[in-house]
Amino acid sequence: MDAVPGATPAVAGPSSGVALTRTDRGLTVVTERMESVRSVALGFWVGTGSVDETDELAGASHFLEHLLFKGTPGRSARDIAEAVDAVGGDMNAFTTKEYTAFYIRVLSADAALAVDILSDIIWDPAFRPEEVESERQVILEEILMHADEPAETVHDLAAGAVFPSHPLGREVLGTADTIAAMGREDIARFHRHHYQPLNLVVAAAGDVDHDRLVDALEQRAGDHAGGTPPRRHAPASPPAPVVVAGRDTEQAHLVVAMRAPHRNDEDRFALTLIDHILGGGMSSRLFQSVREERGLAYSVYSYRSAFEQGGSLAVYAGTAPGRVREVLEVVDDELDRMAAKGPTDEELDAARSHLRGATALGLEDSGANMSRIGRAQLIHGEVLSVEAVEARLAALTPSDVRQVAARVVGGSRTLAVVGPFSETDFAR
Repeated sequence: MDAVPGATPAVAGPSSGVALTRTDRGLTVVTERMESVRSVALGFWVGTGSVDETDELAGASHFLEHLLFKGTPGRSARDIAEAVDAVGGDMNAFTTKEYTAFYIRVLSADAALAVDILSDIIWDPAFRPEEVESERQVILEEILMHADEPAETVHDLAAGAVFPSHPLGREVLGTADTIAAMGREDIARFHRHHYQPLNLVVAAAGDVDHDRLVDALEQRAGDHAGGTPPRRHAPASPPAPVVVAGRDTEQAHLVVAMRAPHRNDEDRFALTLIDHILGGGMSSRLFQSVREERGLAYSVYSYRSAFEQGGSLAVYAGTAPGRVREVLEVVDDELDRMAAKGPTDEELDAARSHLRGATALGLEDSGANMSRIGRAQLIHGEVLSVEAVEARLAALTPSDVRQVAARVVGGSRTLAVVGPFSETDFAR
């Protein structure tokens, strides 16, 4: 199972074709029926991630994600894998900073199996001591593997600098020390507290009957009811200007990051357009200026992360150590230009068109649709229709977008570097 960085999509309120039920237990069930498919994608979205852990339990959410697939009192890990493989299905899970998701995709004729397995592992994991220990070793290896990937660790380094002394700045995987020290009862207690109906959304998309799914989920929930979503606090410390992890790498990995609006801020729609124009594709400003025009990097892009208590906009580039200064100069110039003038009308029209097409293509896949509605319902409390999102984007004037660009892109910047350098090399 994989841990992935958190990111908040633009799509999230009432959508035609989407059915929503909140059961007496407090469980939220959201579905979208797709008439042209034969599959069902079912996901359990738990509103707890690495940001909700204490320092001592850093990595507990990801550890728990691994352990739930290890089995229940009535099913072994092999039983689960063989049952899903036997019907040609696929299953997986991932952990982010603010939520953890578990999903299975099967033919609609086998939907009951997916409901049964996911309900079983979510509500009644076994936590067998020997499996806790074996999975602990797997995660320790994963941490080592992650540390050997400088192109990945630079993003963790940047998050720690943008959100210093705050759980948003921690790695989702935890550390070798916290994982090694975490006991079985620590993990079981974390599960009992967070894996409750009021902190969970079940999403399904495809050839699905909403009412039958709700009934099936209710029957399999046992005595679980209520619960509370985690309480979170906003970052208090200002971002660090520069952070460097000195390594003897062949390529230097750079992230320039800025704090940005939280996940429910209305400015998120404008920032989605800004992000795409800056570094969202092959026609983006950064791709053209850094790669196409100057050949300074193979990989260069921008991305945004949005959380309940804050967010960030960041630019990544990988380049030869001797060309770092030139890359940073080009990146800063593009950011300054965006902050000062914002996008052109033509760029805004192209970005809206791209987002419209990308969203429409995603709607053709049951797994992508399940993820869209599950994530939106969990983090925004609603699932906006595609038409509603398009209307929000279309309503933004160039002046609106310029104001957001000036505020976010024109704000203070953090530089994170992994490569053969020290912080004194980047005094800003």
